[in-house]
Amino acid sequence: MHLLLVDDEPLELEQLEYMISEQYPYWTIHTAADASQALKILSEYPIRLSLLDIQLPGKSGIELGMEMKKYEHIDIIMVTAFQSFDYAQASLRLGAKDYLTKPIIEEELFHVLDQYKYAAIQSHIVQEALTIIHEQYSEKLSLSSLANQIHINSTYLSRKFHEEMGISFSEYLNDFRVQAAQRLLRQETEKSISSISEECGFSSQHYFSSLFKKQTGCTPREYRIREKV
Repeated sequence: MHLLLVDDEPLELEQLEYMISEQYPYWTIHTAADASQALKILSEYPIRLSLLDIQLPGKSGIELGMEMKKYEHIDIIMVTAFQSFDYAQASLRLGAKDYLTKPIIEEELFHVLDQYKYAAIQSHIVQEALTIIHEQYSEKLSLSSLANQIHINSTYLSRKFHEEMGISFSEYLNDFRVQAAQRLLRQETEKSISSISEECGFSSQHYFSSLFKKQTGCTPREYRIREKV
């Protein structure tokens, strides 16, 4: 399942992403700091669920939620630091499925998210493929080598993976590798970009940098500098 987190506080966004990825490892998590980034992600990925912070720069989370209503398959959960009756009412009016207040308590978050645990039920084949990708993304991993480990035909795996995940194997692998690189760029500040590129499974630093910029809008170096601020 594809999940979109929208919050303009980088630390809170990172903590929320970490909590969710640990509990729901098969979900693909996308993050945005404002409405424009969120809408771009919505146009590119089959988002099923979104957690929106009400207080966003520019368009508010409520305004963004109203725009997202045109995507009928997306459920919205509103998040705010303010226990306001007006915000709760506005959330209900736009059709939000739930409402969480900050600081988010892990137990409450998982109680809300557990109902989506099997929202996109994956076959045993795809679940096994995801487990291998998450464990071996740093290695040289191809569709054929993945299919060999699961003992199935690579063409069948490719079709099954795309049907259930909404994106191809290579797209998912690259997305996962870039997300891993983002974590390392934030956390391993002394590690070189070439080392991070290699550690995340990219054989070419040039390809890593171009793909990273395509997905995040900035180079790995620019991303690291921005996250330090």
